[in-house]
Amino acid sequence: MIRTVEPEPHASAPVLAAYSYCEAVTGQQARNFAYGIRLLPTPKRRAMSAVYAFSRRVDDIGDGALSPDVKVARLEDTRALLGRVREGGVDEDETDPVAVALAHASEQFPIPLGGLDELIDGVLMDVRGETYETWDDLKVYCRCVAGAIGRVSLGVFGTEPGARGAERAPEYADTLGLALQLTNILRDVREDAQGGRTYLPADDLAKFGCSAGFRRRIPSPDSDFAGLVHFEVRRARALFAEGYRLLPMLDRRSGACVAAMAGIYRRLLDRIEREPEAVLRGRVSLPGREKAYVAVRGLSGLDARHVTRRTVSRAVRRRV
Repeated sequence: MIRTVEPEPHASAPVLAAYSYCEAVTGQQARNFAYGIRLLPTPKRRAMSAVYAFSRRVDDIGDGALSPDVKVARLEDTRALLGRVREGGVDEDETDPVAVALAHASEQFPIPLGGLDELIDGVLMDVRGETYETWDDLKVYCRCVAGAIGRVSLGVFGTEPGARGAERAPEYADTLGLALQLTNILRDVREDAQGGRTYLPADDLAKFGCSAGFRRRIPSPDSDFAGLVHFEVRRARALFAEGYRLLPMLDRRSGACVAAMAGIYRRLLDRIEREPEAVLRGRVSLPGREKAYVAVRGLSGLDARHVTRRTVSRAVRRRV
């Protein structure tokens, strides 16, 4: 069982300033993530902001307008910084607020920092321009850039004492990360194509006549783009169903946080399913008021066990 360490009641001024920086980064740049972590108590919210700010730094290196060699060097520098955090080599006088906040968070919570190493590995896969022949291949990438973050987050959330099946909580957190990442891939399919990236498995693209890619706003007439999207949506729903088994293992506010983030992505998936070709015209998103509604609904009493039973039942009927 993963247990949350009770955080210290007070942090020093430099540590609080570092957390404030990370929370500002999260609020400004996390389109969906921020809605969930607002539901957490302050120590967990700060820790999750530190995790996000570090992850954002890694992603920004991968997405930046730099040569591959420079990206690799910066990612390895970031890995070295993570190593110092892991070894207790970062103190509150450091000038890097992300390092200070992450170091403090990892002292307060049993965060598996190796998951952030996996994130760096995943972004290196992007830098190398890797493509994926099968879903099993793509899962390796998704586990690095999203499943690992689910497991890192679980270190902050912890599991409820006596929660049934809690030994499988990291597995469910990982699977929920895969569901979120596959939804991201569907949402960003044209944007990624314009950047020279294709994530969907080549086997799936060939099956639905979509191997030519997604640079056009209108799918090729000899392709079944809607069929491809619906196939991947079903796969994502099955992953959500499995990942939702995590919710009853969490305390109320941590469960609400996860339910809010996952709920936003599931609604996004619903929109993509209803109008597959919309992802070729631009980024599909939810309005802020709808995201806020999902977050409040999660906190105000959406029963995690009910959600899990209902979602699993639906997935069984529609399994890929």
